[in-house]
Amino acid sequence: MDTATLWLLPALPLAGAVVLLLIGRHGDRWGHLAGTVLALSSFGVAVLAFFAMLGRADADRAIHLDLFRWVPTGGLQVDFGLQLDQLSVCFALLITGVGSLIHIYSIGYMDHDPGRRRFFAYLNLFLAAMLLLVLANNYLVLYLGWEGVGLASYLLIGFWYQKPSAATAAKKAFIVNRVGDMGLALAMMVMFATFGSIGFGPVFDAAPRAGEGTLTAIGLLLLLAACGKSAQVPLQSWLGDAMEGPTPVSALIHAATMVTAGVYLIARSNPIFDLAPNARFAVVLVGAVTLLFGAIIGCAKDDIKKALAASTMSQIGYMVLAAGLGPAGYAFAIMHLLTHGFFKAGLFLGAGSVMHAMDDETDMRRYGGLRTVLPITYVTFGLGYLAIIGIPPFAGFFSKDKIIESAFNEGGGAGVALGAVTLFGAGLTAFYMTRVMLMTFFGRKRWKPDTHPHEAPAVMTGPMILLAIGSVASGLLFVLGSSLVNWLEPVVGAHHGEEVLPASVVTALALLVVAVGVAFAYYQYAQREIPETAPEPVNPLTVAARRDLYGDAVNETVFMRPGRHLTRSLVFLDTRGIDGVVNGTAALIGGVSARIRRVQTGFVRSYALSMLTGAALVVAALLAVRIW
Repeated sequence: MDTATLWLLPALPLAGAVVLLLIGRHGDRWGHLAGTVLALSSFGVAVLAFFAMLGRADADRAIHLDLFRWVPTGGLQVDFGLQLDQLSVCFALLITGVGSLIHIYSIGYMDHDPGRRRFFAYLNLFLAAMLLLVLANNYLVLYLGWEGVGLASYLLIGFWYQKPSAATAAKKAFIVNRVGDMGLALAMMVMFATFGSIGFGPVFDAAPRAGEGTLTAIGLLLLLAACGKSAQVPLQSWLGDAMEGPTPVSALIHAATMVTAGVYLIARSNPIFDLAPNARFAVVLVGAVTLLFGAIIGCAKDDIKKALAASTMSQIGYMVLAAGLGPAGYAFAIMHLLTHGFFKAGLFLGAGSVMHAMDDETDMRRYGGLRTVLPITYVTFGLGYLAIIGIPPFAGFFSKDKIIESAFNEGGGAGVALGAVTLFGAGLTAFYMTRVMLMTFFGRKRWKPDTHPHEAPAVMTGPMILLAIGSVASGLLFVLGSSLVNWLEPVVGAHHGEEVLPASVVTALALLVVAVGVAFAYYQYAQREIPETAPEPVNPLTVAARRDLYGDAVNETVFMRPGRHLTRSLVFLDTRGIDGVVNGTAALIGGVSARIRRVQTGFVRSYALSMLTGAALVVAALLAVRIW
């Protein structure tokens, strides 16, 4: 693949979105097939690009393409440019590969939905925007893809807009992400003011000459943007509500597109973060807090999709934490992102298969014993479960263990604290995912009497099987010979630090913690009866977890209500103060003018009388002055 065909990667799904949206109901019978073919075609282009890159030397692997001059304004000259390097090709393969499987799955899942053509148009738009984001060679083109992803997520989360909950969830996701988007916009402004450019090359080359305070400000603004897209604290509140969209949307958002964008932004901006240790510390802190935040919430959710959504929040927290470790963690953050793409997509599609079998029921307390009637779903979901909790030789074992090792290798008190956090998060992951498995596939049948579970059609189980294979094999593939670390080294740098704890010790600790989490979940949900209605919690932590650790309440108290009062005060100042002065002045002049206008009667005798009166007053005044 050469530079001339690089534009095809985002252009193919974008063409699908445009055609399917403009053609209207004429495409209802074939629109889903066209959207899927174009997604697969984009994946084919990504595969060709990857093998072409393998055939070139390390120094020549990155290719660049400037399509046209986009912003030729004064000192700001921005080309609409793309680049494909070792980092972006990983994302391109993930987005198009997993995205194509989700398209195929959606053919069966959305089979009877009257808006299926529109749904596939939005899926294509999502892929195109995400591809543009990761292929951009400057921050402005990245920002265009960034906003495109936000738009596509809004359209897909609110796809069933007739449901008030779906419409509300879409608006919430859109608004929360606008907060993060302001961070990226402000970061670009600071870059232009400091470096005179927003291109990756010029900014990264000039970064060593900038002050640490400026780089810290840019890093913190980029982190704010990443928190929005990747649902990290404090901008995590939209992710659980996003489950109101169709299940394939959840798989696409959580595995291949939106939530990975923030991790990509941090990894791509590594030259800035490497020079701003305070910004990197903030990244580590956000990741550590979020991985525990999401895991705790996941332990209390009875809705299968919301439990998996909380899991995504936690797993992205691992990636963000690793990216905050700098060169010691960038490659492992991307490794976990790629393995997570396989097993989390498989888990969500498995959840969709369960819902398909259970008449769209999402409450796991209404499941139980499904392994016998949904054997393919059970096996594929089970393989994803083993991958996410980190059982060897499944994918999550290799990628998550590398992050735990990197955390301990920070050394000192910080390394111990970060290592403990990542281990505790692994234990919680094992607990809540075992809970999901037991409540869904084991135990007695707790179905509604009129429910008749059945396995999904082949068009749905096929992608689930392929993703399960990826959940098994991808981690080992990335680790063998440090393949992914070496592959990404030209982009994210190399690290040759000392081992604080031997890898075997870290692995043993991680497996021990995972075993404890599994055992505790088994005791709670296999050895005890699961009530069909959740009992009222008495533990304050359980209450908080069921309420998403009061994320919405905090946002309302800290931001929404003070913001509303500030807005009302500004409106009052504007309407009563500024407008009052302006309108009062106008009213005064108008009133005076109206009264003066009465003098202008148009009668000559009135004017003569006025002149006579005036003359008499002047004569009287002169006489008075003379007398005195």
